[in-house]
Amino acid sequence: MPQLRAFKYIRDPRAFEVIADPTRRQIIYLLRAKEHSVSQIAESLGKTPQAIYHQIGKLLEVGLIEVSREERIGHFIETYYRATAEVFEFHHGETSRHESEAELRESIEALSRVGIVIVVDQEFVDAALVIKQKSHTLGLKPELEEKISRMEDVGFMTKQDAYKYAQLVTMTDKQFEEMLGAERALRDLLISGTSKAKKKQKLAEPAPVSP
Repeated sequence: MPQLRAFKYIRDPRAFEVIADPTRRQIIYLLRAKEHSVSQIAESLGKTPQAIYHQIGKLLEVGLIEVSREERIGHFIETYYRATAEVFEFHHGETSRHESEAELRESIEALSRVGIVIVVDQEFVDAALVIKQKSHTLGLKPELEEKISRMEDVGFMTKQDAYKYAQLVTMTDKQFEEMLGAERALRDLLISGTSKAKKKQKLAEPAPVSP
């Protein structure tokens, strides 16, 4: 079976609604690691096969997963699925802003699980989306990305590095400076968000009691 590709551009606007569902995200996480049948997914997630069939259909429609193989067991054919890539790059326009905002909030708020707390207010979201959109315009050309993703004799980490190196080599000096500026702006924004979180925590702490 061909090796799982490293990257895939997703341009179908329906994909944002599909990926917003937590069960579908869990399915994709499973299928990135290895192929699974519907019954195996259902067992892993503690759900019925009928419920998983419905979610599988949605994921297939927008190209996030694919059929990897079919296996005949007696009179029954078991279908196995896998993710279509290790990493999905979602491209969207203004009409998909609400999906992009939800994705951004979830990613930043997830950092609290590892002790990094950032205040994600509307000002933060607006600024981060502008930076993110600017970074997308500096990405690798889709045709070159496709060629890298289809290299079947190299591993995922090698493809990631190749993608980054190709991006650096093919971009102009002006684009490189813009990329550095976007990264710096994002870093400053994140640090500002952590500072706001620390101030809020300090204000919420009870005042010391005088002896």
